[in-house]
Amino acid sequence: MLPATPRRDAEASNDRPSVRTFHHSTYSAARIAAERAEQALGVSVCLPARECAETVAAIVAALGELRTAGAIDAIVVVDAASQDGTATVAERAGAVVHQEAELMPAFGPVLGKGDAMWRALSVLEGEVICFLDADTEYFSEHFLTGLLGPLVCEPGVSFVKAFYRRPLTDGAGAPEAEGGGRVNHLLARPALELFYPQLAQVRQPLAGEVAARRELLERLPFATGYGVEIAMLIDVWREIGLDGIAQVDLEEHHNRHQPLSALTPMALTVLATIAARLQAEGRLSGLAAGEASGEATTPHAPVERPPFAGVRVA
Repeated sequence: MLPATPRRDAEASNDRPSVRTFHHSTYSAARIAAERAEQALGVSVCLPARECAETVAAIVAALGELRTAGAIDAIVVVDAASQDGTATVAERAGAVVHQEAELMPAFGPVLGKGDAMWRALSVLEGEVICFLDADTEYFSEHFLTGLLGPLVCEPGVSFVKAFYRRPLTDGAGAPEAEGGGRVNHLLARPALELFYPQLAQVRQPLAGEVAARRELLERLPFATGYGVEIAMLIDVWREIGLDGIAQVDLEEHHNRHQPLSALTPMALTVLATIAARLQAEGRLSGLAAGEASGEATTPHAPVERPPFAGVRVA
């Protein structure tokens, strides 16, 4: 168990600033409820969902208890036209459900998870937004309280990212404690170490569980599809610096794993998203121009939605 106070990450070098790191046990629902009431902070939780009928009801039910305890205000599921009844199950469990295609339709077809998260800002209320995965198995309230804790209770924190162990079971049924999150371990973390060493201590750069202040999220572009998590992390760091970022140990996380064949396009998108930022910074050249939404881009990089603040003003 990690100590209750922030520590210097063991992976940080002596001359490299460290990401503030916490353990979820530091933050109870009662503490969060008291702190956010004192600060008058509205909190919305959003679950982008696609074919998650087996897990979403238990998640929404647990979040409903936290809502009753005063830790959060709203539970919103943004459904990707799931065919397994995800929307109905979530609504019956107590969530407000929106179909992603009905949010901001002027921007055309929804281009994956990152686009759904960006469009969700149009219906999410409050000063604090928390995004959770809707396919989490054995969901516990600490997945939310851990994320919200540093944002609500610690000074200067504007963005919180989860990290955890993702067990992977092989064909024989033997669990491998750190076997999950293969793109995270094999691509995202090495790429950050090489190109953004200030972020090398972030344990789970591709984790879908994040909490942030709304005003920060509205200043960021949102990469669509698989590019959203790595793009958001880099852009947040450039916007507010390392001091405004925290990560929280949620211990163990279980959800469905994708086959290796599905990880190749995911890895390519993550790499292309990083390359697009390097190219924009003038640190990478020689890539052939691609096209996205009619604009020249880094090849394979996802379409990016503009900062929501500008769209809201327009």
